[in-house]
Order: sequence, then C-alpha cells, then structure tokens
Amino acid sequence: MTDLTPDDLTMDRLTPDDLEALRRAVHALENPSLAARLTNMGGKPIELIGYALPASASNAISAATSKALWAGLKVALMTMRRNPRAGSQLLHRALATASGAAGGAFGLATLPIELPVSTIIMLRSIADIAQSEGEDLSDPEAALSCVQVFALGGRTGSDDAAESGYFAVRGILAKSVTEAARFVAQRGVVTEGAPIMVRFLTEVASRFGVVVSQKVAAQAFPVIGALGGAAVNYAFLEHFQDVARGHFIVRRLERIYGKHVVREEYTRLAEQH
Repeated sequence: MTDLTPDDLTMDRLTPDDLEALRRAVHALENPSLAARLTNMGGKPIELIGYALPASASNAISAATSKALWAGLKVALMTMRRNPRAGSQLLHRALATASGAAGGAFGLATLPIELPVSTIIMLRSIADIAQSEGEDLSDPEAALSCVQVFALGGRTGSDDAAESGYFAVRGILAKSVTEAARFVAQRGVVTEGAPIMVRFLTEVASRFGVVVSQKVAAQAFPVIGALGGAAVNYAFLEHFQDVARGHFIVRRLERIYGKHVVREEYTRLAEQH
C-alpha cells in the first residue's frame, strides 16, 4: 500500500466561502504596502523618501528594529502562551495610536523606546487574528508565525516579484522558523545570544526594517508629519493586521485542504489579481 501524505487526504476543491477568503488573502499578501497607505495620506511618494534617509537614521532604525523584534519575540513565546485570550482590535489600535503620538512629537530620538512598544502592541493584535483563524499559540511554530508577519509585510513595490511574493518570502524563512520552533520546544526559554534565534530575527528584521524606515520617513516629512505620529502608527498597525489576516487565512486553509491544493489555488488567484 502506498503511503499517503496529509495533502493526499484532503479535499481538492475549496468551498465558495473558503475560496473568497483566499482571494482576500491574496489581495492582502501580494500588495503589502505601507508606503501606499502613507502616500494616500500625504500625497507624496513615501517609499522613495525612505531610501533618502541619512546613514545615521538608517543605523538607528536598524538597532531599534532588532530591539523591537527581540521584545516582540519574548511576548510571542511567553505572554501569549500564558494568556491566549483574544483582546480587542480597537484597544490595540488605540494603544498603537497613543504610542505613535509620542514618536511623532519627538521623532527619531524616541524610536528605540516607541518602536518596541508599538511592535508588542501589534504582535498582540496579530496573535488575536491568528487565534481567530484557529492557531494554537501554545505551539512554538504558531507563535513564531506571528513574528514572521513582520517579514511578510516588509516588501516594497520595487522588489522582484519572483523573489518577493508571499510564498517566496515564506519559503526563505521556512528553515529558520522550523529550527527556531524546535529550539524553543527543546529549551523552553530563549536567550538573545542563541544563534538559531538570532538568525531567525535577522531575517525578519531585514524586511521589517523596510517598513520602519517608511514610518520614520513619513513622520519626518512635513505634510504627513503634520497629521501626527498617531495617524502614521494607526496606518502602521492596520498594515500588519491586514498582512496577518491574509497569512493566517492561508495557514487555516492549508490545515483543511493541504499545502499543495492551497498553493495552486493561491497562484491561480494571484495571476488574475
């Protein structure tokens, strides 16, 4: 008798409701652009402005991004597993808006403090979305998938499509996610110097930093800066909430239909998009 894989045992056709959910996921995951949201707010090409940030600002953003992701990782692997109850998306948005107001008032100098706070708030919101799509956050792999969202939302319109599509980025991160999840399951605790965790967060940070740069550029730009850091942070949170919803819809459907079926349907919808 031929051995069957989980994919062989699933349905080969999505229901109309699941197909529509996947269509929404494709829209969110193949067009993840904070720059577009911010450009709509201020009417200026924020993505290009972000590339013009001075080296000192880029270095500060890189350091703050790493610090924020370590803080978020600890929340993902500790707080969320101990207290997995769903929270309020409105509360998360209010808290993110408040933290952004401080960042907007004092600029780059507050980023090392403000960004970790914003990241933890966003991560709690992402965790709620994950749970609503059936994820078990006591599983290290599911918890790390919440952190992975920051990489999935860090692509730009200038990225090569073959290398920046949702499944391409997820594939790049797959090995580090698996190794990090195994490490957490075995050790039960994470230290900042653990090479496996450093590799995982470095890969996430390289993409998350793109979006952070756009956020900083927007807050520094006169037209959008006048709207306040609160408005920018609201868009920042909303951006990652949309990416998270798409990501965890795909994962939910993979558990039902198998990865092969979902990816084939996803690719078909993406080509039509």
